[in-house]
Amino acid sequence: MSATEPDREQSKFRALRPRWPWFMALFLAAFLVALDFVRYSLPSYALLKHFSDPQARGPLLRLATHEVTTEEVTIPVAGRAVPARLYLPLGVAHPTGMAVVHGIHHLGMDEPRLVRFSRAVAGSGLVVLTPQVDSLADYHVDATSIAVIGEAAAWLDQRTGGRGVTVTGISFAGGLALLAATQTRYASHLRALVLVGAYDDLARVSRFLATGEQELPNGQKELHPAHDYGASVFVYAHLDQFFPESDRSVAHEALRDWLWEEPEKARSLAEKLSPRSRATLDALLNRRIDEMRPQILRAIRTDEVELAALSPHGRMANLHLPVYILHGSADNIIPPAESLWLAHDLPHQQVRQVLITGAFSHVDPDRDTSIWEELRLVYFISGVLRAAK
Repeated sequence: MSATEPDREQSKFRALRPRWPWFMALFLAAFLVALDFVRYSLPSYALLKHFSDPQARGPLLRLATHEVTTEEVTIPVAGRAVPARLYLPLGVAHPTGMAVVHGIHHLGMDEPRLVRFSRAVAGSGLVVLTPQVDSLADYHVDATSIAVIGEAAAWLDQRTGGRGVTVTGISFAGGLALLAATQTRYASHLRALVLVGAYDDLARVSRFLATGEQELPNGQKELHPAHDYGASVFVYAHLDQFFPESDRSVAHEALRDWLWEEPEKARSLAEKLSPRSRATLDALLNRRIDEMRPQILRAIRTDEVELAALSPHGRMANLHLPVYILHGSADNIIPPAESLWLAHDLPHQQVRQVLITGAFSHVDPDRDTSIWEELRLVYFISGVLRAAK
């Protein structure tokens, strides 16, 4: 007996029905991938492009980038008003915040790379705050910076509605940001940390600047030539270990001019120093760091307790925030081994991503980087934006 027409139609429907869940699952997966691309991957790509080239243009960049305005503000820290700058994305309802802290540079929050980076991050839809950290602008790593970083994060958190902010610490500010994050009064205002070219142990970094050897977590050492600039920064921050009191004021001014890239002024001031102090300064100005090595290593041993107090190494057990670690493989100021140490020393469950890449030197992006390195950076930045938003 042949099947009726309704029976044949029902048979066709039963044959097709099992395919619908698979189709819907594939459709949903494709939709989620597209949504993730629009919300995170595309803004990450735009952020990277605008950081390396603020004049970059194109339809995808326009689609993923908000217009940005700036506002000069002050933050109360220990009874004084600390200057800072807000970068505000236009057209974003209730954006979350990111505090971006500059490294050692006399221009501080006005340093051009920091300005480019902050504007690029704000263009992705976050409110960005860049506080002025005077001690870092004067080439010193000290405890006063910790309070500035922590108070800046707390201020921004209140400004953006109390949902927690991400702190990005660049270079030496990275280690200090970690120390701020372990303090209860500041930790409650944070949602994530991003470390760019950061340090784990100041004494170990200082030894690297004197020797050109980076120390790895497995106990090995490897040659990794250090920039002579770093040795000058160390001496500048520890003048009492290198110059007698009678020469210290002039040596301070001369080294400051040298670090500010005004070598003629530095050389002119050197003539006012005693012969021994002049020889010390001459070695630094002429990049003969090997002559300074024994004295620098001796100063590191003398200041061991102070350097340890300003280092995250061994002090991160109570860190309860996700951490994203980025380091340039050619960094010759803070060696990339420091990020390996950070990944080793931080609570394992809090280390979300570690990327050591040839796309950066210290904090300078390489415009000629490979597509593979760009993709790795986009993936890293996407993870940061997920945490920050």
